[in-house]
Amino acid sequence: MIEYIIGVDGGGSGTRVRLARPDGQELGQGQSGPSGLVHGIDRAWTSVAHAVTLAFRAADLAQPPLQQMAIGLGLAGVHNKQWAASFIEHNPGYAHVALESDALTTLLGAHSGKPGAIVAIGTGSVGEVLYADGSRHEVGGWGYPSGDEAGGAWIGMRAMGHAQQVVDGRVPGSAFATAIIDACGGHRDAMQAWLASASQTTFAQLARLVLEHAPNNAVARAILVEAGQQVALIAGALDPNASLPVALCGGLAAPLSAYLPAELLQRVVPAQGDSAAGGLRLIRNHLRETAPC
Repeated sequence: MIEYIIGVDGGGSGTRVRLARPDGQELGQGQSGPSGLVHGIDRAWTSVAHAVTLAFRAADLAQPPLQQMAIGLGLAGVHNKQWAASFIEHNPGYAHVALESDALTTLLGAHSGKPGAIVAIGTGSVGEVLYADGSRHEVGGWGYPSGDEAGGAWIGMRAMGHAQQVVDGRVPGSAFATAIIDACGGHRDAMQAWLASASQTTFAQLARLVLEHAPNNAVARAILVEAGQQVALIAGALDPNASLPVALCGGLAAPLSAYLPAELLQRVVPAQGDSAAGGLRLIRNHLRETAPC
């Protein structure tokens, strides 16, 4: 018997879960490290387990055996079918597992399962739309390092590229460039060592400095303006007729709103729920579909 359902939002920077009763009553939340599948299957399940434990702790509840729980997960990296299959195979014991992309769970959460579009901007980026006829379409989400335009890693990589040019003397320095250089070691050799071990997550950590310096630095501001244009391109490809509401989701959605084109801002509506809430909706749908007739 399922006593609890869990909704999971797992990306390159962190994992967020919502704990609820099967009837929908939410009980608690938990947060832990990355669970995007690019970081490895074992690490993903470990992060999910830690966040679930913290959610039970926040709800002041004893955590039951996994066999009494059902879990719906929206994870970055699910489009790699081998990773997704391996993740399911390594289920540590949940009675039911429903796995989809974090784009879909973000969409389900943002519009409560109704037609609409989302652009999720966090460590990476992706857009998804649900049309009135029930069909879906995804844009972007190609992943680090070649895609995920406007995401934190994409922003951080551009900041690092500028810092490299400053170190070389190709372009003038600034307080912004110095902040990036210092964050990555402070000099050329240390920066190269930083780059050798840099991940999607570590590049995304530089986005904070870009946002901090954008009001007073033209280069930082230009990076964010380009990010805003990329968000608009994703939204336009999702809904060319501009007939559906668009919700901007993820940790960078609010900070980037000042750099979005005005036409897009006019269509933006607040998200009704987050990706973890979408994970709850996903697992509830799964349980209904698999229930005995």
